[in-house]
Amino acid sequence: MKIRRVLMEMISSLRANKLRTGLTMLGIVIGVAAVISMLSIGQGAQNSISASINSIGTNLLFLSAGSRPTFGGGGGFTFNRNIKSLTMADAQALMDPYQAPSVQAVAPVLQGEISVAANGQTTTTTVYGVTTSYFSIRNETVSEGALFNDQQVNTHARVAIIGTDLSTTLWGQTTGLTGKTILINSQTFTIIGVLTSKGGTAAGSADNQIIIPLTTARDRVIMRPGTNVDSIYIQATNANTVSEANTQISDIMRLRHHVAVDKEDFTVTNQQDLLNTASSITGILSTFLGGIAAISLLVGGIGIMNIMLVSVAERTREIGLRKAVGARNRDILTQFLAESSFLSLLGGLLGIVLGWLISVIIGKIATALGTALNPAVSINAVLLATLFSIAVGLFFGIYPARRAASLEPVEALRSE
Repeated sequence: MKIRRVLMEMISSLRANKLRTGLTMLGIVIGVAAVISMLSIGQGAQNSISASINSIGTNLLFLSAGSRPTFGGGGGFTFNRNIKSLTMADAQALMDPYQAPSVQAVAPVLQGEISVAANGQTTTTTVYGVTTSYFSIRNETVSEGALFNDQQVNTHARVAIIGTDLSTTLWGQTTGLTGKTILINSQTFTIIGVLTSKGGTAAGSADNQIIIPLTTARDRVIMRPGTNVDSIYIQATNANTVSEANTQISDIMRLRHHVAVDKEDFTVTNQQDLLNTASSITGILSTFLGGIAAISLLVGGIGIMNIMLVSVAERTREIGLRKAVGARNRDILTQFLAESSFLSLLGGLLGIVLGWLISVIIGKIATALGTALNPAVSINAVLLATLFSIAVGLFFGIYPARRAASLEPVEALRSE
C-alpha cells in the first residue's frame, strides 16, 4: 500500500470526525505538556540553586556543630549525641598556617530570625553577626555606604548593613538609607550600607538580611553562651585545595574536641557537597513529578485505543468492502496504525508547544514573586516526550488495528 494513499485515507477518515479527533488528541496534548513543563521547571530549579551556590565561590567550606547521621548496626540511623558547640577559639585555631596551610580565611557567624522595625513597619528577617573576614569570604559588597571595619567590631558598634529586599519592605526604596536607624530586637542600630543585590533563587531571596558586628550580635541581639558561634565559614586558598582544607579542618577539630573519626561532633561541608545534595533533591523531585505527569499520557493512550475501537466498529462495512476488492490484512493494519500514530504524534507536538508556554508563564510568575526560577526546556525532554507519545500511539493502536485486520470480508459486509 503506497504511503501517499495511506496518508490521504488517514486524513480523510480523521477529518470526517473532527470533534472526536480533537478530543482524542487532547489527552496526549495534556500529558506531553505536563511532562515538558514539569521537567523544565525541575531543571530550572536545579540551575537556579546551582548558580546561587556557585555565586559565593567554589572554594568555600562550612563548619557546623553536630555530625552527619550514620547507619547503626540495627539498620537505623544513629547520631552523635555528645555535641560540643563551636567557639571563637575553634575559629582562631583554623587560622594556624602550620596546621591548616590550605585555609586562607575564617569567619565565625552568629545568626537568627529576628524582628526588626523602621519607618513604622515591622518584619522578621535573618540577622547575621560576623567579623570583617565574612565579607571577602562571601563576596559581599555594598551598593551604597560602606562595610563595617575591625574597629567597629572591637568596639561593639551598633551599625548595620541591610539587604535590598528588606530596605524595600521597610522604606519602599533601596537608596538614600545610609544614616537611617533601624530597631533590631528593640535595639537601635545605624544603617551604614546597603548590600549589593544578589537576586532571588529557588531556595529563597539572598537580599532579605541584616549584617551586624559579631560582638554586637552576641551582646545585644543573638545571645549565645560564652564565645559560642553557630557556624564557621572557611575559605580555602583556591578551588584546587578544598579537599586538603577539608582534611586539615577535620584534623584540627578532632584534636580540639578530643573525638575519634567515627565520633565527630562537627560537620564540614563544601560547595560540591551542597551541589550534589541540591542536584539529588531536584532530580528526584523532577523524576517524581515527571512520572505523575506521564500517567496522563497513558490515559491519553487509552483514549486513543477506545476511539480507534469505536472507529473499527463504525467502519466494519468499509473494511469488508476494501477486503472484497483486494485489500490485504496488512493494508488494513497499516491504515489504522497510521491513524493512531498520527493522532499521538500531532498531539505530542501540540503538547510540546503548550508545555513550553506553561514553563514560560510559570517562570514569569516566579520572577514577579521575587524568585529567579527560569524553567529550562531541554532537547532531551522534548525528544523523550515525542518518542513516548509516538510509542503510546503505536502501543494502544495495535489492538484496534489487528482487530480491524482480522475481520472476515463476508461477516464485515453483513454488518449494519
